[in-house]
Amino acid sequence: MRNILREERTKNELTQIQLADIVGVSRQSIIAIETKKYTPTIILALKLAKALNKKVEELFFLENDD
Repeated sequence: MRNILREERTKNELTQIQLADIVGVSRQSIIAIETKKYTPTIILALKLAKALNKKVEELFFLENDD
């Protein structure tokens, strides 16, 4: 799964810590999602989308090998 979380977070001028605090996870979780080492749960994906004023499908995309 591909995502544009880092790009949207920086557009919104949020640090990883700030976004993590908003959605209730650790900074390490945000790092793992941004580097594709972790796929968020549906609940977390919805919280991230809401925090960034986006739809889930605007943040996360399936890749050909998914």
